[in-house]
Amino acid sequence: MRNRDYQYRHNERRPGVAIGIFLVVLGLALLVATNDLFNLGSMSGYFNWKTAMIFIGVVLLLNLEFTGGILLVAGGVWFLREELFPFDYEQFEDFFWPAVIALSGISLILKSIIRRRS
Repeated sequence: MRNRDYQYRHNERRPGVAIGIFLVVLGLALLVATNDLFNLGSMSGYFNWKTAMIFIGVVLLLNLEFTGGILLVAGGVWFLREELFPFDYEQFEDFFWPAVIALSGISLILKSIIRRRS
């Protein structure tokens, strides 16, 4: 009984931490958008469904949800590739998805190691 109580308390989410992470990432996103660091133009260029995917993915990564976070960030970067990367897209496409798949596998391995240790 005692071990079950410990596991329940250990696995429960703390909403204050999640809200704090959300606010930090939102503040950084606003900082990037107001200073036009990625040269996307106006504020509406920064706040669309593509950047929302990246934003939610970063929040998931910071909440230690690695696989979903990696996939959302990768999807957002894929759709923004023309605006973000000024080089040959064929070379980008050759390494991008294999790298995403490898990172997803690494994240699954790390998550199982973290769970085993805790």
